[in-house]
Amino acid sequence: MTTYTLLLFVPEDDWVGKAIQRDELQARHAAFVREVAATGAKILNGVELTGTEAATTIRKRTDADDTITDGPFAETKEQLGGYYVVEATDLDQVIRLAKLLPEPAIEIRPVVQGG
Repeated sequence: MTTYTLLLFVPEDDWVGKAIQRDELQARHAAFVREVAATGAKILNGVELTGTEAATTIRKRTDADDTITDGPFAETKEQLGGYYVVEATDLDQVIRLAKLLPEPAIEIRPVVQGG
């Protein structure tokens, strides 16, 4: 088995303050969790993150003091909204499972073992 992190990116404006849509999205996450278990894969960890309004970014500099700002450092259309850490047989299995998630962009990365 290999461990993968699924980074879930979502346009915050599509998520914040929309209770009906939020219920539907949570139902799709629940279906994902059930399917992970049904396929023999495992969710090792996963969380929903607060919105970017609560973020603090540190920009490291070699020639000056570090810069600390409120909010995300990069202005992007989609923000990191949460993640799952999944143990699966291979990347193909993780891709099949990730397609069940409602987020429009999901980045999958293998976790460095023993690092």
